[in-house]
Order: sequence, then structure tokens, then C-alpha cells
Amino acid sequence: MRVIRNSFIAIILFFIVGCAFNMPTPPSQIVGSYTSGLNYQEYSCPDLAKELNALARRESQLVIAQEQRIKTSKVQAFWMGYGEGDGIEASELSVVRGEKEAILKAMSSNDCGK
Repeated sequence: MRVIRNSFIAIILFFIVGCAFNMPTPPSQIVGSYTSGLNYQEYSCPDLAKELNALARRESQLVIAQEQRIKTSKVQAFWMGYGEGDGIEASELSVVRGEKEAILKAMSSNDCGK
């Protein structure tokens, strides 16, 4: 009887601990990767603003996709004991955020918005 009880407790602990493994990164914790400002050096202020708006829209889409990945990963972790981990959404979100930072620096150096 004691062996069955201990086995049951071990299985429950395995699933509880397993839910924390390989979970996707929350969008708020994904930082921008480095992007050189030289890519945007020749852009005019209106072109930089258009590019920034396009990247902001893509960032919103990727945040939603990453949040959805977190939800499905929680379900998978509940049933299988491990999550899905980060996918292409997290990687692309990092790139988009890095490009946004580079554009903002280019806008600042070009005195855009003044």
C-alpha cells in the first residue's frame, strides 16, 4: 500500500514540476536583438515612420502569436508534463524589436519629429 501511495505522489510531483519545463518565454521578456543603424541611415523621416509603423503592426501580431503559444503550451504541459518551448515567433519578435530600436535611433539622429 505504501509503495502505491509513494508512486502516486511521485507521479503527481513529476507532472507539477514538468509543467515548468520548456515553457515559452512571455512576450514582455523577449528583448530586441542587435540591428545595425546603418541599415536605416539613408531613409528619410517619412520612410522611417512608415517602416516603424509596419514593424509595430508586426510586433503586435507576434505578441499575440507568442501568447497563443503560451496557452497551448500550458495545455500540453498539463497533459504531457512539458511545454512547447519558444518557436519562430519568439525569434522573429526579437528581430522586430531590434529593428524598431535601430529605426528609433535613426529617427533621433536625423532629427525626425521636430
